[in-house]
Amino acid sequence: MGIVGQSRAASGVMLFWVLLGPLTLAVGAHVSVFSDPTLLICGQKSLQLTLPPGWEGNASFVLTTWDTEGKAHALQNDSGCGLLVSGTPDGSRKVSVSYAGCYVFEWDGNYFLLVGLQGTDAAGQMVLHEEMLLRCPVDLPALDAPSSSVCLAVPSQDRLPCASLPISQGDCEARGCCYDPRDRVKPCYIGNTVTAHCTPDGQFSIAVSRDVTLPPVALGSVQLASGHSPGCVPVLTNNAFVVYQFPLSACGTTFQVRAAATRLIYENELVASRDLKTVSLGSVTRDSIFRLHVQCSYSISGSSVPLSVQVFTLPPLPAVSQPGPLSLELRVASDGSYTSYYTDSEYPVVKTLRDPVCAEVKILQRTDPHLSLVLHHCWATPSTNSQQQLQWPLVVDGCPYAGDNYQTQLMPLSFTSGLLFPSHYQRFTLYTFTFVDSPSQEKLSELVYLHCSASVCHRSVKESCITPCPSRIRDKRSAELPFQEGTSHVSSKGPVIFLQDELRQ
Repeated sequence: MGIVGQSRAASGVMLFWVLLGPLTLAVGAHVSVFSDPTLLICGQKSLQLTLPPGWEGNASFVLTTWDTEGKAHALQNDSGCGLLVSGTPDGSRKVSVSYAGCYVFEWDGNYFLLVGLQGTDAAGQMVLHEEMLLRCPVDLPALDAPSSSVCLAVPSQDRLPCASLPISQGDCEARGCCYDPRDRVKPCYIGNTVTAHCTPDGQFSIAVSRDVTLPPVALGSVQLASGHSPGCVPVLTNNAFVVYQFPLSACGTTFQVRAAATRLIYENELVASRDLKTVSLGSVTRDSIFRLHVQCSYSISGSSVPLSVQVFTLPPLPAVSQPGPLSLELRVASDGSYTSYYTDSEYPVVKTLRDPVCAEVKILQRTDPHLSLVLHHCWATPSTNSQQQLQWPLVVDGCPYAGDNYQTQLMPLSFTSGLLFPSHYQRFTLYTFTFVDSPSQEKLSELVYLHCSASVCHRSVKESCITPCPSRIRDKRSAELPFQEGTSHVSSKGPVIFLQDELRQ
């Protein structure tokens, strides 16, 4: 629900309305205009009622409201009393009523507006066919308006409306949404974050942006933690958002009474499954842990209380290095052009999941220009032990491991052409991941260490030192034996953290 303003009216007159009570009367076969409570939006300074196409049902019906003196008035434009009626292209009618106007009463922490549907009977007399007491709470705090960066990050084609029109900038931002007056179709839209509401009729409404985690969460994997029935699926998914809407009583929502039995608390949780890549030696993932906790709080008296939203994301792990043979060195470059490298004091290095890590293996203490470094295997482990059972292959038999959906990239010779002995170097780029336990998908370690095995080849007319790599589809090379006879082994100077300690975003 939106946030209301601060206007005040005489509470003594309000008694007249309270005696009527919140009721809906339908006569005959007429369908209630007010049967859908989602048609009411409580704004910061006014309430808005949406009348769907064909709401009149009969041309003889007149929508009526009453002023603070109890006099009936047709519900039509009345700027002096803060009432605005406007039509929309789909035939709906928007009725906006100011809390400070002539028709709204304040009593017991709520604003009230009485509306009715009047018609003529057979004798030509005016008859009240239906009436409804609409209520908006007074003291709901406004949500924070999104930052400009959160709003500008949403392309116009991916914008989702946050409220129906017309709506003011203040009311839009009080709902925690973005406002763009230049957009005539969707001026009030959902920002590039998590936007959640508890609706007046008892519904969760949750919109999740793909960019709420780093790296972006896979929207197709976002699901309710407990609810798997047909009504517990997204109502909308596009390139940038996934949207859930479901009743408080459904989809695994938990319920409890708090604060001396004055508040009703409804809670649910969204999670995202993780894509795992597995070989016999280990499993890795490049997906963030995503867990979104949503809480809706209502007072026993019926007034909504602010909703609280918490998003828990898991950051990335860093890259690693440990001392290796004197003949070889494995370094991690701090940029993609290999012009600078992390020093010992800068480890562990922090990287975001799926970020590129630029690694380099080079020959030390050799000046023979005919020597070429041949890279055989490179792999990662969650500890300094290069031979531990849990590991992930990066390079196999001199070629990128084909079983990875983010294959290691071997840098071409042009990346070493400016060096004194370019053939003494091998450079490659991997994409960060974190080790996880395959059955539980729980993270196993925050540190990842890089290791490589290599040998030296002496170039001659008869022998090539370049390893041909077959196509990805036809590559049947095993990832199980990174150690070979006649090769030297080297590890990075320190660890790389590909995923930091759990953070809240």
